[in-house]
Amino acid sequence: MDRVRTVSQAQPATAGKKGAAGLGVLLALLATVVWSGSFVATRGMADSVPPVQAVFWRWIIATLAVAPFAARQAWQQRALIRKHSGFIALATLFGVALYNTLVHQAGLTTSASNMGMIMAASPVIMALYGRLGGERLGARRTFGLLLAAFGVLLLVGDGSLGFDFGAGDLWMFAAALSFATYSALLKRKPAELGGLAFLLTTFVLGALMLAPAYAVSLSVQGGFEIGAGTVGPLLYVGVFSSAVAFFAWNKAVSIIGAARAGIVYYLQPVCVAVLGFLLIGEQTGPAQLLCMALILGGVGLGARR
Repeated sequence: MDRVRTVSQAQPATAGKKGAAGLGVLLALLATVVWSGSFVATRGMADSVPPVQAVFWRWIIATLAVAPFAARQAWQQRALIRKHSGFIALATLFGVALYNTLVHQAGLTTSASNMGMIMAASPVIMALYGRLGGERLGARRTFGLLLAAFGVLLLVGDGSLGFDFGAGDLWMFAAALSFATYSALLKRKPAELGGLAFLLTTFVLGALMLAPAYAVSLSVQGGFEIGAGTVGPLLYVGVFSSAVAFFAWNKAVSIIGAARAGIVYYLQPVCVAVLGFLLIGEQTGPAQLLCMALILGGVGLGARR
């Protein structure tokens, strides 16, 4: 009887873990799909909104969107926020200020499809961070990471290994590194710090970090015209790609970890290519499809244990 009770008690716990893992995967998928749309939106307004101005207003909009839900928790945890201000500032720098500015800068000179496929390399960098932290990769994972890296090099080299990188491709490499660093930092987020409080604090701090660059851009480049072609994309990247997607991603990483969330992130190149074709008419040629297959196959192998 004791054995039966022990097994019966273990089943709900196992089911609970599976349920939590399933929720984590769904949240990571939600963030991935929404971020895929943000690459298309970023590319669509590249010619009308200067990158720094786009990112600054993105975080102003995101702050306004999340404040009604997060302000109370942030105020209650203000002592915790001050205590962990160094960690929060570092996460904000890589995940809010740098990453998104680099993405918008890349959107000036490379396609949305290329942006999505290069960003697929970020899980490779996450795995390397894990290796530096003592995690064993193994032969299969190492081969997968090398295969994915080969696919990225082919992609940015237009089908060759001549290392003739475009400026936008290099900006996206930097963005992938910044996002991977942010995701690795999330593993160190203090458990007692609420997700909404953390999110709101990083949004506000990110806007403050960008304010000097925004002022310079405004004085040198001037403002941008307010219309459907600028307000719509800014609302999308501010509300959905920032408030919704960052909350979903941060929660997913807290549930299933950066490595497993990164597995879902591998679907992003496919999502970006489809959305780019449907929304702004970007074509995906045979060379890009080959690179996509190499990247997805490589990171798929790299994700397996």
